[in-house]
Amino acid sequence: MNEQLEVTNQVRTILSELAQACGLTAGKLLVLGTSTSEVAGKHIGTGGAMEVAEAIYNGVRDVQEKLGFDLAVQCCEHLNRALVVDRKLLQVYRSMGEEVAAVPVPKAGGSMGAYYYGQLKAPCLVEHIQADAAMDIGNTLIGMHMKRVAVPFRPSIRQVGGAHVTAAFARPKLIGGARAVYAPLMNHQADPSCD
Repeated sequence: MNEQLEVTNQVRTILSELAQACGLTAGKLLVLGTSTSEVAGKHIGTGGAMEVAEAIYNGVRDVQEKLGFDLAVQCCEHLNRALVVDRKLLQVYRSMGEEVAAVPVPKAGGSMGAYYYGQLKAPCLVEHIQADAAMDIGNTLIGMHMKRVAVPFRPSIRQVGGAHVTAAFARPKLIGGARAVYAPLMNHQADPSCD
């Protein structure tokens, strides 16, 4: 039980830092990719655990309840990295496209996708989204679901359990050349070496 509470606390800290850095609030969308196997110290896809998924979800839910952002949970490669969302979001986020017919289970969709699907009153799967921010626990490749331009975010905690954590948020494209004037980019200072 102590390990689960530690996972919840780590996720809560990382997500709180990410939310603060990018202004993740109501009307914004977070995509979460998770390998519960990696969190448990095993190789991705070899030891999924619903208890780990629950601990991760508890940390995400705590931050989500405070800030009001929307959540999409990425399934594993067996469902082509489709995303579990609340059906009401299909009307809110037009970039989601059409619903796809599948129900995630731990061995085909992943424990995190299966757990989140079970938490929603009206769950569904979509193939694509364009999220405002993303948190990847266990190198699950969530970048395909981010808006452009993705800005890497380095949280103070870089690991949840045994899993490496990466995070990012999207910023508007910088266009217009040398004479353009840009608005401040939320708490992010653009790195001239990469823009």
